Amino acid sequence: MTSSIWHTTDLCDRFENNVEIGIQVASPIFRDFGGKRNFSGEIVTLKIFEDNSLVRMALDKSGAGKVLVIDGGGSLRCALLGDQLGLLAQKNGWQGVIVYGCVRDSDMLTTMDIGVRALAAHPKRSMKKGIGEQNISVRFADVTFTPGQWVCVDGDGVIVLKEKPTQN
Repeated sequence: MTSSIWHTTDLCDRFENNVEIGIQVASPIFRDFGGKRNFSGEIVTLKIFEDNSLVRMALDKSGAGKVLVIDGGGSLRCALLGDQLGLLAQKNGWQGVIVYGCVRDSDMLTTMDIGVRALAAHPKRSMKKGIGEQNISVRFADVTFTPGQWVCVDGDGVIVLKEKPTQN
């Protein structure tokens, strides 16, 4: 493990019996849509449904060292993140975005220096009503994502830890 890149396999091996670090392993339901395959950061959450207004508001803020986790209810009827929001996330230093829902402009997202995991791609945009909740614990993929905890993502999966892991 070098330069702040943690591998999920190494973290699972290292912390599987450590109750204090509280490792959780997400079900393997996500596809990779971003240009950054490995990413990690402090969790920031949104709970929305087919409305991405709060996504834009969140990504418009500094995301240095953070990952936006969006509980979109698992909807496969529209996208919650596309190329414009991906560019905004990249510009504001977000490490990545995890979407329990869909993204669009998937070809463009793969060219950006940001990690993106989602269930699927969908061409339809979402509604814009400004409805949803921010900075609450959300649960999907058999994991609870709590604001302020740490998420690590790579080609092997998504894991959540109570705190940022330390280097060996």
